[in-house]
Amino acid sequence: VFQSLPQNIVKFASPPCISPSFYLGCTDILCCILFILALLGYFAVGILAWSQGDPRKVIYPTDSRGQFCGQAGTPMEKKPFLFYFNILKCASPLVLLEFQCPTTQLCVEKCPDKHLTLVQAKISNKDDQEYYRQYCKDGVDFNKLVRSFHCPQITRRCLPALGTMKGGVVVVGNQTTINVDGVNINATDVLESNVVVEARQVAMRIFEDYTQSWHWILLGLVIAMLVSLIFIVLLRFLAGVMVWVMIVLVILVIGYGIFHCYMEFAALKGEPGADVTLRDLGLQTDFAIYLQIKQTWLAFMIILAIVEVIIILLLIFLRKRLLIAIALIKEASRAIGHVMSSLFYPLLTFALLAVVIAYWAITAVFLSTSNEQVYKVFNNSECEFSRETCDPKTFNVSNISAQCPDAECLFAFYGGETLYHKYLILLQFYNVFLFFWCANFVTALGQVTLAGAFASYYWAFKKPEDIPAYPIFSSLGRALRYHTGSLAFGSLILSLVQIIRVLLEYLDHKLKGAQNKFAKFLLSCMKCCFWCLEKCIKFLNRNAYIMIAIYGKSFCTSARDAFFLLMRNIIRVAVLDKVTDFLLFLGKLLIVGIVGIFSFFFFSGRIKAVEDAAPSLNYYWVPILTVVVGSYLIAHGFFSVYAMCVDTLFLCFCEDLERNDGSSERPYFMSPELHEILSKTKRLEEEDHDGLGKKMLCCVGF
Repeated sequence: VFQSLPQNIVKFASPPCISPSFYLGCTDILCCILFILALLGYFAVGILAWSQGDPRKVIYPTDSRGQFCGQAGTPMEKKPFLFYFNILKCASPLVLLEFQCPTTQLCVEKCPDKHLTLVQAKISNKDDQEYYRQYCKDGVDFNKLVRSFHCPQITRRCLPALGTMKGGVVVVGNQTTINVDGVNINATDVLESNVVVEARQVAMRIFEDYTQSWHWILLGLVIAMLVSLIFIVLLRFLAGVMVWVMIVLVILVIGYGIFHCYMEFAALKGEPGADVTLRDLGLQTDFAIYLQIKQTWLAFMIILAIVEVIIILLLIFLRKRLLIAIALIKEASRAIGHVMSSLFYPLLTFALLAVVIAYWAITAVFLSTSNEQVYKVFNNSECEFSRETCDPKTFNVSNISAQCPDAECLFAFYGGETLYHKYLILLQFYNVFLFFWCANFVTALGQVTLAGAFASYYWAFKKPEDIPAYPIFSSLGRALRYHTGSLAFGSLILSLVQIIRVLLEYLDHKLKGAQNKFAKFLLSCMKCCFWCLEKCIKFLNRNAYIMIAIYGKSFCTSARDAFFLLMRNIIRVAVLDKVTDFLLFLGKLLIVGIVGIFSFFFFSGRIKAVEDAAPSLNYYWVPILTVVVGSYLIAHGFFSVYAMCVDTLFLCFCEDLERNDGSSERPYFMSPELHEILSKTKRLEEEDHDGLGKKMLCCVGF
């Protein structure tokens, strides 16, 4: 019996005289050393970034002197808004490269609410002159040409109040043209300039929404965690009933979504502006506008209806296999019942992933804000010193101001000429790569830990007597002590593919304006291929980690053994494993649907009882989407316990079939219930084989 057991599990069933170290040894040591060195370098990058960075550059807008508008304890504390002298210059490519418009910018107390030019201000009354003067640079009289736009208060930056009249005519205020330096410019041209800056405003509004609703988002995620935990616990004791309840509830929740979309669609009938199409509306920064037109709700209704039909058809076609998958989930529930601590292990994975994400995000912010203020020469006429670096303190007495009278030394962007600043982009790249590597390592650690615990359950000949006392802790200890290198190796391979995909997305973004169709086609093919490669590697890694947990071998050997084992049982993979994954996916969908519906009604203020408690937001879809995505990740974490249990039992089951024959000399380690599942899959395989043979005979006869 002990000879038929996997080496890594023998110690649980073997006599005390056999040493566990005889069967265990460190794997992929070289990759383990490389991973530790990479982590030390990652910590060094973080310390360097934290010593150089300044997050205020992200939170506060910066004027032409590099001062932070609205920052407490500074002269600009009461001037929280940023005013652009010439918004048209924000359409320059420099805005995308340097994140700063090449025009004078001032911190102001409020955005202008009048249309005034220099000539109008000179001939106007004293009040208008004083009003106009506050938007001039300090120490500059009306001899300096400046512009003023009527603009709303948009997240601390002053932008033109652009609107669209019926027929698609763009206006600034109520005018279709504006005068800049004596030249009439169409409002459409201003709109093109405004889009570049408006994108940053949307990001700032989203940031403000998070500051207003973060505690409600956390509450929603906690509720999702509790719902997931309750569902998993009920699945442990009432697996068969809960699976059918889950299927029915998923159909009902999606059906309610279709009904709600129809009611919203019907309620907008006859409303002014509701018949505008999505194409005519175009891209709007206020996304709530889309919910006020009928076509949006019609699109939602059609999408949900298609999803509903697909799920129902899949359930009909897989009705025989569903019974077998439910039986396998019951067997997994029994395994989880003997390893109850596995239900709470996802909390450790969540905590570790939260640390990895937080470290990456904080390091990225500090790296991106660790530049120094760089000033450059900006001018309207021909000047040989244009765009050269300058010093605002000595600019007025330099040769540049003498040769170029209209030139100004303005804050351009954050940068630097030191060795640190030259390699800053490489540090950002290293930050992203280590983020992928660490996140994949944490995921791999969770998978191999759960696999080791469930494998110890399966290979225990007498259940539960032969199961170790603390299977999760024992498996975690073995993974960290012996297989850190193997986990780092698998994570490294996956991270390399993911970073290549990031680079391809970056290239695709850069080539959006290119006219080379062949380059676009080639890039699209490469993106598709690497997406498929990433999915394949994730699948192989997952099964390789299970084999590592069972046998304690290296990553490459385990990946090869897992691949050929699955290929020898490919029909069982389709019959058992993937149908079970589909049922677990429906469980995730149910939790996301329940939490998403309640968050939608809460944040949109449609629940009268808690209407006053809902925060005031720019975009109420921001916390809704955050809660929905977070709920899916939480549900995925809890259901991953069941998915890992099913996958582990399946591989152990296949190994058991190849090693043993059920005789008294070589008995099966599977339970009688799992053996019954095997009998059902055999019958399904025979039916599929007979059906395929009949179809081939019919084709030949035809």
